[in-house]
Amino acid sequence: MTGDASPELRVAGRTVARYVTRSELPARLSPRPFLHPVTTLAGIPVTESGPADHLHHLGVGVAVPDVEGHNFWGGRTYVRDRGPTELDNHGAQRHTAFRHSGPGGFDEELSWCARGAELLRERRTVTAAGLTATAWALDLTFALTNTTGAPLTLGSPATNGRPGAAYGGFFWRARKEDAAPRVLTADGEGEAAVHGRRADWLALAGESWTLVFAGATERTRRDPWFVRTEEYPGVGSSLAHDDRVALSPRDTLVRRIVTVVADGRLDGDGAAALVRQAAGR
Repeated sequence: MTGDASPELRVAGRTVARYVTRSELPARLSPRPFLHPVTTLAGIPVTESGPADHLHHLGVGVAVPDVEGHNFWGGRTYVRDRGPTELDNHGAQRHTAFRHSGPGGFDEELSWCARGAELLRERRTVTAAGLTATAWALDLTFALTNTTGAPLTLGSPATNGRPGAAYGGFFWRARKEDAAPRVLTADGEGEAAVHGRRADWLALAGESWTLVFAGATERTRRDPWFVRTEEYPGVGSSLAHDDRVALSPRDTLVRRIVTVVADGRLDGDGAAALVRQAAGR
């Protein structure tokens, strides 16, 4: 990994991801660190950042649409009984320091601030490791601690009255191609069958690449998947799907997602096998 502003992740001697810590973004996009571009081992891009359909989608990262009324997702804010609304309530995630960094990953500290005050402090750990000649694994853990001295809650448009819009937490904006990607789990296939449901793993397959997402802890696996394929290709693990998540002062919320990044279009058996390998490495 080189440099502080845009460190690189490398697997088998190849750069597979760049981490942007200091992006020059307008406040309405909720500026935050993110991974982009992320590629397969063959160099195929599997992320997008700032696409025309959603300028606030920034590669791979962590974003929450409602932290005690502050928008850390970007774009318009969903307000109960008013719908999507332009509000001046956007927060920003600020890179503080790397505790550790190297070609295989990093351990980072971040501050989530809004209106000049810190709401959350995050510790984010990211590692990259090879699995096969055509696949590698990205392991991302984030721990959010309430530093306000008062209780706060995390929510989503779903918990503000918009059914089905339960996004927030880990989010991966994938590469948009001419055809929508295939999405499947061990129990179903298609956006309608997998969105809003819990599954040990979920695969998103494009023309020549496959991403396989898996919750790496029991608590993470209880969060349903947020999935979009037709409107745009994106996958997230929903923190506040049914209810707002409460954090008392000094309490910490932890989630961990492992994503297999593979060349080729995998079927269910191939996806499941690589997830098992990633989990056992």
